[in-house]
Amino acid sequence: MSPGKVDGKAARCKRSIRGPVPEPLDSALVETSASRRPTGARANQRALQESIKRLIVDRGLAPGSPLPTESELMQELEVSRHPLREAMKALEAVGIVDIRHGYGTYVGSVPLSALESGLAFRSALSVRGDYADIRHLLEVREVLETGLVGRVLEAYDRLDFGTLEEAVAEMEGAAEQGRYAPAQDWRFHETLYLPLGNALVLDLLQVFWKVFNALDAQLPRADDTPVETARSHRAILEALRARDEPALRAAVSEHFRGIRARVTAGAGTAG
Repeated sequence: MSPGKVDGKAARCKRSIRGPVPEPLDSALVETSASRRPTGARANQRALQESIKRLIVDRGLAPGSPLPTESELMQELEVSRHPLREAMKALEAVGIVDIRHGYGTYVGSVPLSALESGLAFRSALSVRGDYADIRHLLEVREVLETGLVGRVLEAYDRLDFGTLEEAVAEMEGAAEQGRYAPAQDWRFHETLYLPLGNALVLDLLQVFWKVFNALDAQLPRADDTPVETARSHRAILEALRARDEPALRAAVSEHFRGIRARVTAGAGTAG
C-alpha cells in the first residue's frame, strides 16, 4: 500500500472519531447561565424591595416606626441576610427606610432628595441641549404657584406679613447694589406657602427652587435684573395685602415672565 493511501485512510479515521464539525452558534441565540444571573438577581431585588414596602404599608407603620429585626424579616420574607441588606440599602437611598447602626431600621420620612437629584441632572443636561426639560420644569412650578393663589388668600389671617416684608426689603437693598438675594427669595416663597399646612407643597417648591438656583449662573439674565426680581416680589406682596386676587395672579404671572425670558434667551443661544 502506498504512503498516500495510508495517510488518506488515517485522515478519514480521525474525522470519524471526532464526529461531524459543528456549525457556528448564533451568539444572539445563546443564553448562558452567567447572562441570566444578573437579570434574575435584579428582578429578585426589585421584588424584595416591593415586599418590604408592602409590609410597611400593610402594618400601618408611620415614619419613624421601627421595622422588624433583620432576623424576623429574613424569616417572614424567606430571604437570606445578604439580599435583605442590599434591599435595605436601596430603600435607604430613596428615604423609605432609615438605617440607624446599632439601633435598628426605621420607616423613613421619604424626602424628595432623589427627585431633586434627578431633576438637577436632567436640567444640567438640558442647559447644554435644547432647554426643553428646564421649560417643562418651569411650567410645572408656575402652574403650581398660580393654582395656589386662592388658597393663599384663604389663609390671609395666618400669613406672616412681617417676614414677607423683611424678605422683600432685603431683596430691594441687594438690588440697589446690583446683587441678587437668593436666600431671601426662597424665604419669601416659603413664608407665603407655609400657612397652607401642606408640607408636600413646600418640599416640591423647594426642589424646583433649588434646581433653578443651581443653574442660575448658566442662564442668561435677559431683562430679569436684580431690580426687576425685587419689584416682582414687591408687587406680589402688595396685591396680597390688598386681598386683590386678580392683581395677585397678575403679579405671580409677571414674576414667572422674567424667569421664562431667561430660559427662552438661553434656548435661543443654544439653538
